[in-house]
Amino acid sequence: MECKSASNKKKCNCSYEPCSRKGVCCDCLHYHRSMGQLPACFFPDDIERTYDRSISKFMEIHQKRR
Repeated sequence: MECKSASNKKKCNCSYEPCSRKGVCCDCLHYHRSMGQLPACFFPDDIERTYDRSISKFMEIHQKRR
């Protein structure tokens, strides 16, 4: 399967501009999981811009929405 990096970039909410993984979701996911994080697309834009991509932050924001 061919990577859809061009169309992925249009949907990517990562605000870290020099990111070399933008649009290459499999690389992004592997990178953030190796750091104990989740990628930007798991977070609303306002939270993503804080660069707190921790699993605990993900759980915190989703528990509030229940």
